[in-house]
Amino acid sequence: MTSKDKNQKLQQLIKWLGDRVVSAIALFLLSPLLLLIAIAIYINMGDPILFAQPRPGKEGRIFTFYKFRTMTNECDSSGNLLPDEKRLTALGRFLRKTSLDELPQLWNVFKGDMSFIGPRPLLVAYLDRYTLEQARRHKVKPGITGWAQVNGRNTLNWERKFQLDVWYVDHYSLGLDMVILFLTAIKVLNCEGISHPNYVTMSEFQGSHLSAE
Repeated sequence: MTSKDKNQKLQQLIKWLGDRVVSAIALFLLSPLLLLIAIAIYINMGDPILFAQPRPGKEGRIFTFYKFRTMTNECDSSGNLLPDEKRLTALGRFLRKTSLDELPQLWNVFKGDMSFIGPRPLLVAYLDRYTLEQARRHKVKPGITGWAQVNGRNTLNWERKFQLDVWYVDHYSLGLDMVILFLTAIKVLNCEGISHPNYVTMSEFQGSHLSAE
C-alpha cells in the first residue's frame, strides 16, 4: 500500500468517526428543536411528521431517507396529488428556506447510511437513468450537503450537478470537506439555491438526453 493509499484510508477513517460522533452530539443538543419542529408539523399538517423514502446510498445500496414533512397530502378530484407548489405549506416553506427540514438526516448519518458531506441521495428510479460517468457519484456515501449544494444547489441543471458530484468523488479530502461545511453555513444563512427556476425544488431527472437545461 502506497503512502497515498494509507493517507486516504486514514482520512476515510477520520471522516467515519467524525460523522458518528458529531451526529450523536448534534442529535442530543438539537433534540429540543427537533421536538418543537415535530409538534409544529403535527399541529399544522397532522401525521406523518417525517417524510421517509427509499434512496440509494454508497454503491447503490438502498436505505430509508428522512426529512421533516413540508407538504400536505392534498389530492385533486381524481385522487392524484396536487403539484408540489400547491401542497407546500407556509411552515414547510420556512423549514426548506432555513434547511431545518434536513435535520432528521442526522439520524441517517449516525446510522452510517449517509455522511455530512457527499453527493445528495436522489430517487431510486434515477439509478437506471445515469450514464456510467454520472453513476460514479455513488462511489462515496451520500451527504446532507455537498460540492453541488455549495455551487448552486437546486438552481443547477442536472448535468452540471452530476459533474460536480463526480468531481467531488475524484478530489475528496478532509480539507475539501471543511471548505464545503464553511460554504454550506454561508449558503444556509443566505437561504441561497433553494429552488430550481419554475419548480419548488427540482424537476424530475429523465436521463441526460431528456433533462431540461
